[in-house]
Amino acid sequence: MPEKLVVVGNGMASLRFLERLTERDRDRYAVTVVGAEPVAAYNRVLLSSLLGGEVDEAACTFRGLDWYAEHGITLVTGAPVTAIDRAARTVQVGEGLILDYDKLVLAVGSVPIRLPKPGMDLPGVITFRDLADVAAIRRAAVPGARAIVIGGGLLGLEAAVGLARLGVDTTLLHVMDRLMERQLDHAAAGLVREAMESRGVRVLLEADTVCVAGEGRVEAISLADGRVLPADLVVMSVGVRPSTALAASAGLAIGRGIKVDDRMTTSDPAIYALGECAEHRGLTYGLVEPAYEQAEVLSRHLCGEDAAYEGTSLATSLKVSGLPVFSAGVVDVPTGAEAVTWSDPGAGLYRKLVIAENRLLGAVFVGDVAEQGWCKTLIRTGDRLARTDRDDLMFGRPSPQPLAA
Repeated sequence: MPEKLVVVGNGMASLRFLERLTERDRDRYAVTVVGAEPVAAYNRVLLSSLLGGEVDEAACTFRGLDWYAEHGITLVTGAPVTAIDRAARTVQVGEGLILDYDKLVLAVGSVPIRLPKPGMDLPGVITFRDLADVAAIRRAAVPGARAIVIGGGLLGLEAAVGLARLGVDTTLLHVMDRLMERQLDHAAAGLVREAMESRGVRVLLEADTVCVAGEGRVEAISLADGRVLPADLVVMSVGVRPSTALAASAGLAIGRGIKVDDRMTTSDPAIYALGECAEHRGLTYGLVEPAYEQAEVLSRHLCGEDAAYEGTSLATSLKVSGLPVFSAGVVDVPTGAEAVTWSDPGAGLYRKLVIAENRLLGAVFVGDVAEQGWCKTLIRTGDRLARTDRDDLMFGRPSPQPLAA
């Protein structure tokens, strides 16, 4: 008789885990997956494209309902898990449904952060995290609307670009002195800002929001320097935090996220966690790549294979207003390291390598990211650079010469 496996959460990490698990052994477990959203797992990476009208909702879909049925997976949507009874090994779904489990996987993701400032609960202040948020933003983004996006990280930039594509008057506020400060240095961030502004997004840096004002709904944002910016719509994109409430209420060990070991096991050996909700070796990740690596490890472990997750060397690769951007490893130059840079601002090109003891610690590319895969490998392995590697990383490897006839 197969063991009962319940997966809480049906996002990108959850689906990748289910895919890998059923590829390895589809009959080992009787699987039930429970998702709080009313639809099955979809591609959150495409939310900004959906917002801007570049793709439709169907393009965001990963697997149809028939895929779950064909793989013997019972799918429950639109119903959050409200409680875990570890002693009885049951979970409560919504108000009444009780599911038994032998093993439980928590893939509950993260929740968007709202600034603890006055007025953040006014109608018209919307987070940018899921399909429902996109629908709410599109309803508010009427012709002539003035939108303000708070947050200069990746999601904030994507939201602003999406709004600008809709023809909305869009301003992006960021409290730091450069966009995407965790991934980009000042030179790279400057090129990204220019790309944003060329698409019609007004960018205000070192802009500290004091409050959102309005009678009955949002009307303006006040900044610490005294400026007051009119707004009909405010999109909050200042980060996320791991969703830990369910795990904490069940008595699992919690830090910033749900604490797991190298096999994604929580403090209860029958319960596992992966993706944005999990904390591994003191780190939480808000990106897809680590979640997919964790899903691979957990699927192997639950199929009896020897597998361990050792962490992910973070890298960011994206397009901002059509401008390719890549960042991996160290961005700011630590003591004892050197930076090798090349810049052509007119062409929107910039490359920076951070090197110490002839090893690549980090890289930032804007405009041309052709060597990103090689950079990620060198940073991950810590291999020493060969004599020609610096030039090849900076300017591209030469094309192989055709063989002589």
